[in-house]
Amino acid sequence: MSATQGARERARTEITAAIKEEARRQLAVEGAAKLSLRAVARELGMVSSALYRYFPSRDDLLTALITDAYDAVGEAAEKADAEAPDGAGHRERWVQVCLAVREWALAHPQEYALLYGSPVPGYSAPQTTAVPAARAVTVLMAIARDAHGSRGLAVERVPVGLRGEAERLAADIAPDFPPAVAIGFVKVWAELFGLISFEVFGHFHRVVEEREAFFVHAVEGLAGVAGVLGE
Repeated sequence: MSATQGARERARTEITAAIKEEARRQLAVEGAAKLSLRAVARELGMVSSALYRYFPSRDDLLTALITDAYDAVGEAAEKADAEAPDGAGHRERWVQVCLAVREWALAHPQEYALLYGSPVPGYSAPQTTAVPAARAVTVLMAIARDAHGSRGLAVERVPVGLRGEAERLAADIAPDFPPAVAIGFVKVWAELFGLISFEVFGHFHRVVEEREAFFVHAVEGLAGVAGVLGE
């Protein structure tokens, strides 16, 4: 790469980062539904046609912000597990990862709302967001794999009416796990982010006061749903 090309790439990276940062500021003030490329361009002192070279549409910019947010929460989960003390049990690792996801959400409520809040009118996330979206839960699945390898998993039997669904889910998301574990992870996914959403969006106000302790208690129960035994 020539020096000129390198400078252009650096400039493009810097401008892209500035666009996304201004977009995040607008999310905090106006919400995702009112995100406007023209408004972003105006705040950055750019003409709209110049910004379109970086993000051809509002949806392209939203997708970039969503991907960044999923990657950020995924990185928080991965870092928490990587930093677990030597000898940490599977249940301890599980709780630390869940706490890291909660901490990220509380520190970045607007970005969390973009992921798990109300759908943005007229926007549908593309399939490219699926892998980043799965990063945090993938860490929990890795902990369950470790538990399965060391002492096995203890999961409830799947009700007769859900056996076909459990087998389909296992084939889609966890072919190396029993069907009961796959369906358990869907419950974990829904309940984990339901817990976090209630806290981020204020639904625990005047209901739960010791929120971290309550969260730990709840996610310890979710570990059991996924078959991760206490140690």
